[in-house]
Amino acid sequence: MHTILILGGGKSAIFLIDFLAKSCLAKDRKLILADLHLASAQEKLKNQPNAEARQLDIEDSHVRQSMIKEADLVISMLPAFMHPKVAKDCLEFGKHFFSASYESEEMREMKSEIEAKGLFFLNECGLDPGIDHMSAMQIIDYVKSKGDEIISFKSYCGGLLAPESEDNPWKYKFTWNPRNVVLAGQGTSRYIEKGDLKFVPYHQLFNRLETIQFPGLGDFDGYPNRDSLSYRKVYGLENIGTMLRGTLRRDGYCKAWNVFVQLGMCDDSFQMNLPEDTTLRQFLNSFLPYDPTLSVEEKLGNLIPDFDFPTWEKIQWLGFFGNDLLPKLSGSPAAILQAILEKNWKLYPEDKDMIVMQHLFEIKTGEGTQEIRSSLVCIGEDATYTAMAKTVGLPLALAVDLFLDGKINLTGLHVPVLPEIYNPILAELKSHGIRFREEVREVKP
Repeated sequence: MHTILILGGGKSAIFLIDFLAKSCLAKDRKLILADLHLASAQEKLKNQPNAEARQLDIEDSHVRQSMIKEADLVISMLPAFMHPKVAKDCLEFGKHFFSASYESEEMREMKSEIEAKGLFFLNECGLDPGIDHMSAMQIIDYVKSKGDEIISFKSYCGGLLAPESEDNPWKYKFTWNPRNVVLAGQGTSRYIEKGDLKFVPYHQLFNRLETIQFPGLGDFDGYPNRDSLSYRKVYGLENIGTMLRGTLRRDGYCKAWNVFVQLGMCDDSFQMNLPEDTTLRQFLNSFLPYDPTLSVEEKLGNLIPDFDFPTWEKIQWLGFFGNDLLPKLSGSPAAILQAILEKNWKLYPEDKDMIVMQHLFEIKTGEGTQEIRSSLVCIGEDATYTAMAKTVGLPLALAVDLFLDGKINLTGLHVPVLPEIYNPILAELKSHGIRFREEVREVKP
């Protein structure tokens, strides 16, 4: 009997847990779900046979290692910085390791030892990274097999609200880690466009947008992710002229978010300690210049270029022009902003989220130039069974199931860019409603 250990049972793990609990019953396997909160883990397992909840403080190395020794395969749904610690334990005790997070440098340092022990370590097998890799590589490998050349590849992904739940001017609520949303894009983004290297510092990021269209859903803002250049090697497109990976938000979101960026309200580098009666209006005013006569609204309009009514409406809806008290008085500007947004961008039980992903290829063929638009739209069921949880958790669950069934027969350190991994997972995802719609257009010379 194979034993699967899941470390962490957060919001994005619900589909993973459900799928593996059912497959363990059908295939005579055992599932252990270990979480800091035992009651939460028990609730998620729903008393299913062959499944057991355990309490675990991940920093308790003795208990953690004892659990890992019990398992044949370990899935880490913990915060990304904890993965290397778990991976080292798996390496020491000869256990296979799976995660949906980016492959870290610490993980790469284990590569030769993973291979020597004949273990299978799979990272980046969630949504983004994960489904993006697999769906893109399926097209890339097909195009190469025909002898055609990919001259441009752009890929965008966003976790947003389903249209029926867009009940605020931002058309946005938190469907994943709020801190990651507030700090999104910090650093310098880099990509290549028609052979020219492009570098976009944070203060310019939300000005450098591309309009991305989804049939039936309208326009979205696309902005570049931090590092698109490294994916030329990952995808086997080292000589490509255009390569960009980006994030999607609803049209108009980025222009309003740029107000916070330009004012410095997303800064996480220093601490603020504000008086007890500080209002949202005063918090906003603390980032504006002093003027004895101008109002907060007037100063903001003078400071921010093209401060139009839709942008004003978004800032006003969050309460920044009113006198509500701050929900948090100490912390970095980013932390205080996050506390404000968590109150306003809360996902209610009846809300449905939406995942949108789109790949845009330009291909040089023997007959001319061809464009491929491959789009994914996934709508969540409710605030628990979200599209985010489905698209993060199911690819990982399927990878584990296929590996234990012997249908993925590999060893070593991997991300899901090989046909042996992506073909069976993508095929299974289709049966769960996660499928891409492809449109092909011939470009006239």
